[in-house]
Amino acid sequence: MQEQALTELLQAAFAARQPLIARLHEEDTNAYRLFNGSSEQRPGLTIDRYGDLLLIQTFRNSLGNAERVAIENFYAAALPGLISIYNDRSRPNSRVANPLPADLLSAAQKPREIRETGVRYVIQARHAGQDPWLFLDMRAGRRRIMQEASGKSLLNLFAYTCGIGVAAARAGAAHVVNVDFAESNLKVGKENARRNDLPIRLRFIHSDAFAAMRQFAGIGQPAVVRGKRMPAFPRLDHRAFDLVFLDPPPYARSPFGVVDIVNDYAALMKLALQCTTEGGTLICCNNAAEISREVWADQLARCAAKIGRTIREREWIMPEDDFPSHDGRPPLKIALLRV
Repeated sequence: MQEQALTELLQAAFAARQPLIARLHEEDTNAYRLFNGSSEQRPGLTIDRYGDLLLIQTFRNSLGNAERVAIENFYAAALPGLISIYNDRSRPNSRVANPLPADLLSAAQKPREIRETGVRYVIQARHAGQDPWLFLDMRAGRRRIMQEASGKSLLNLFAYTCGIGVAAARAGAAHVVNVDFAESNLKVGKENARRNDLPIRLRFIHSDAFAAMRQFAGIGQPAVVRGKRMPAFPRLDHRAFDLVFLDPPPYARSPFGVVDIVNDYAALMKLALQCTTEGGTLICCNNAAEISREVWADQLARCAAKIGRTIREREWIMPEDDFPSHDGRPPLKIALLRV
């Protein structure tokens, strides 16, 4: 039966994660991926624990009722007490398509607090956007930024809900600036900051990243470009940061520029480098599976050389063990560059 085969896959994944889960619980983390279908023989299916929430999502084929029940029954026995929510995102643009009964919809729309290395974040299984506000594969990035941040300034670009910025502040960063184009994302980021006893006050800038980077880099953002008036944007002073974290979406277009992490990552990296102090650290992220780590690394090196910056050291930050990769090449690539 399909349900039995699926249950066997869930059991194998759960057993493989036991050492990691024990370590995460010891460091006060209660959010992690339980099943990563792309590398665990069920492409398109992901199952995440976010505190008291079990979030089941499909990105290719919808789950049948019997399989959904089999998943819920397995985790009810393995991790008792979790509230199970299923989001079918198999339709175009990954929008959640399946209705929920009123009681489950209310549970899905309830903000919940989770913990990661003692830092508190708010998540929500369903809201006006698509994702639950904290990407679990980026735990490796948040962990590393906490190791790097003490006493340093951080520019967090494409900040989403500001998890990187909050983690840095919690770890003793001297100054943190979060930049995102969506006011709704920054609102969640402010709530994340509020839920933690942070020693500094974070700055949240509602802006297109290109406009912000050009100003921080000292290039400036004209109000009129080629005869066309640009949308309103915050006026920012020229300054460089000890740490810059660059985590762009795969593709986006705005009046200020085009984000394309496969074909033109250099357009972003060039500006991000110009916002990074000499001797500082730039952390670049790329989650496009179709570009290899080697090809992307070459793009980064050529971009730095073109503007006269030297990459003194490069380190790959790998996703943690709840995101296994069958070939050692996870889609999410994180490169720490000493520049």
